[in-house]
Amino acid sequence: MSNAPILLFVYNRLEHTQVCVTSLCQNTLAKGSDLYIYSDGAKDPLNSEKVDEVRTFIHTVEGFKSITIIEREKNWGLARNIIDAVTTRVNQYGKVIVVEDDLILAPYFLQFMNDALETYKDEPKVGHIQACDYIQDENLPETFLIKWTGSWGWATWERAWKYFNPDGQALLTELERRKLTFRFDFNGKYGYTRMLRRQIAGKNNSWAIRWNASLFLNDILSLNVGRSLVKNQGFDGTGTNAGGGGLYSSVLYMQPINVEKIAPIVENEKARMAYSHYYARTNSFWAKAIRRIKRTLKGDFGR
Repeated sequence: MSNAPILLFVYNRLEHTQVCVTSLCQNTLAKGSDLYIYSDGAKDPLNSEKVDEVRTFIHTVEGFKSITIIEREKNWGLARNIIDAVTTRVNQYGKVIVVEDDLILAPYFLQFMNDALETYKDEPKVGHIQACDYIQDENLPETFLIKWTGSWGWATWERAWKYFNPDGQALLTELERRKLTFRFDFNGKYGYTRMLRRQIAGKNNSWAIRWNASLFLNDILSLNVGRSLVKNQGFDGTGTNAGGGGLYSSVLYMQPINVEKIAPIVENEKARMAYSHYYARTNSFWAKAIRRIKRTLKGDFGR
């Protein structure tokens, strides 16, 4: 079994990138993995210095089988960057592991990803692997199948990426035609359909919502973890993520996760209900209002 290449996306956050790379280097399979670092160009002159700082750092990175750095001359944005990079490398290698600069990775993250990629490589009903657990439901097993794609530390195969449809309008039309928006939104508890509509309207540029919808419409499942191997450190106002106040916090699991093929290949309905309950608890009007009040009292007037 050859290790999947790692695609790391960085921009203008030096400290985040340093923490991410350090955690990645500490992974057990780092030395046997090819690393591709995609550095986006600055949006404007104000970001040029920070982008240059990150680029100076990534040229010092060591500890991998090989390191290839791609520096975009212009600002591509995360969506275009990821779509282009994943398409290129998944066609080259047949599989990829994707990491963004605001993630902290547990030491067995790469081991889990490669084990899962190998275990499910010939299973057409599984198209995505994700290693972040933020709902922290102790009743969930170490691994389970769910019809939903998380984007914080993930992997896929060439056979699955072929289903990616960049046309948000076509995806929304099909979700509505098949009356699937309610289930797509975890029984109406989280606004994934709204997120897709906003992408269509140009109010966000999310590749992840289109990937989520693409697999959902094709009845393709994701392998998820009930013990998190990823922690997102990007809820500090430096990036595009919303949801501060510990809403998507996770506790890094520092032990290996055993990957055994689940049978039958069907969605774990208990896991789907656990996510629905989590979103009902955290995404309701009153939950949002209480978080806003608490943050205001602390003097946090951000998002």
